[in-house]
Amino acid sequence: MATLVEDNTGIKSKIPVLLTEQGELTALTDYLLYAEQEGRSKSWMNQVIQATQRFLEYLEANVDCFSEPIKLFQTFVKRLCSGTIGHDGLDSSHLYWLPVSVNTSRQWINALTQFTDWLVQQNQTEPINPLVEANTHQKRINYAAWFRKNQHDFLVHIKNRSIHLTLQQARFIRGRQPHPRVDSDAVAFSEADFPKFFSDGIGGSQDSKVSLRDQLILILMHGGGLRVSEALSLWITDVFEDPFDQQRAMVRIYHPEDGKAPLNWKGQHGETNRSAYLLQNYGLIPRNREQGTQYLGWKAKTVDHKENYLQVHWFPSDYGRLFMKLWRDYLYVLTGIQRHHPYAFIAFRKGVQGNPYTQAAFNDSYQKGLQRIGIQPSKTTGYCPHGHRHAYGRRLRKAEVNPVMIKKCLHHASIHSQAVYTAPSLEEVSRLLDQASECLNLDSQSSSTNTDWKTLMTTGFSDIDPDGLFSGQSPILG
Repeated sequence: MATLVEDNTGIKSKIPVLLTEQGELTALTDYLLYAEQEGRSKSWMNQVIQATQRFLEYLEANVDCFSEPIKLFQTFVKRLCSGTIGHDGLDSSHLYWLPVSVNTSRQWINALTQFTDWLVQQNQTEPINPLVEANTHQKRINYAAWFRKNQHDFLVHIKNRSIHLTLQQARFIRGRQPHPRVDSDAVAFSEADFPKFFSDGIGGSQDSKVSLRDQLILILMHGGGLRVSEALSLWITDVFEDPFDQQRAMVRIYHPEDGKAPLNWKGQHGETNRSAYLLQNYGLIPRNREQGTQYLGWKAKTVDHKENYLQVHWFPSDYGRLFMKLWRDYLYVLTGIQRHHPYAFIAFRKGVQGNPYTQAAFNDSYQKGLQRIGIQPSKTTGYCPHGHRHAYGRRLRKAEVNPVMIKKCLHHASIHSQAVYTAPSLEEVSRLLDQASECLNLDSQSSSTNTDWKTLMTTGFSDIDPDGLFSGQSPILG
């Protein structure tokens, strides 16, 4: 990670860089600075770094083998999938790569393709993975992807309905086809274990302030369906009394940069966004642009209002009343603690008291809460922070809430995005099939005749013992 200053403002950009024996790879740094301006995430940048590093390693080990960039890239892709170690355990290139997964190889291919396309635009190189005329199969895949993308677009009626030229093209090198996607079993946190976890687990800390804070976050996730990063993004000014029920909280989670600033604030030049508010009042940047432990991601693609916030939809609604009760107690706790930021949830540990609460610290507290009630943290069984969002989605589906409303509650851009949250779990499928099997057995028993051996022998086997030698009412040789 490097800190770069691009102009005289003193604003610093922190991005990953790739160092070689000849020094920094300047072209890649310029590309990542461009991507930062486009809003690309740090995880995406790290992926580009990894792909480029792997490609340069291969190029260094095989510098004398290729005269054409396309053939170089084509063979590089093959080695990603096969590895570089022979059946005898040797590798004359000394790379000793193991095969990577199909998904990883395709991610790296896409990253390098986009990087080199950008270099072509800068007139610095020729493409290593050019577009070519798609064959019939590829055109069908392109069309299917185009149709899927546009069929649920709210503004599709004003778009050009003709098939775009790019659908007639495909990349020369694409890598192996991924395995067909299936509905994964996104396991939810157990509803049966939640009350004990809330009261004795996450609420069982020796410090009552810690318990109160973590319980509020837990309610936002389990009863409101928020991601942990969204819950931690809450500002103290963004909790209100519900105008329809003053005992229930109305909670809004604003976009960390573009959300409207609180209390009708305006900057010196008329700015009203939260990014400007943080900078002018606290000298801070939004947490989705922070580095290190203060970083909080923002995944939501849609918002509920033009002021750019997510409205928390409680389900059942009693969670909103419980949140308001605890929130009032929490505000009393905050009155005696000095803070230099607007975030609602803070650290209470000595040395960092009053600082914004970090996701790493919450995860640690969450795991300790599970262990207090004898449960081991596990993503595969739903005992993790994101398991509560799955539980929220499953609860809505079991209550037969309309899928469009579920989409709204989960703040998804597409109705298809909620499938993983609302699909039946493997346990539910097994239980339903067991019940169906019992019904099938009952139907079979009610319609079947008595088929014990004695009855069968008395009735006879006309097809294999037509003369009644061994079967029938009076078997000849019986």
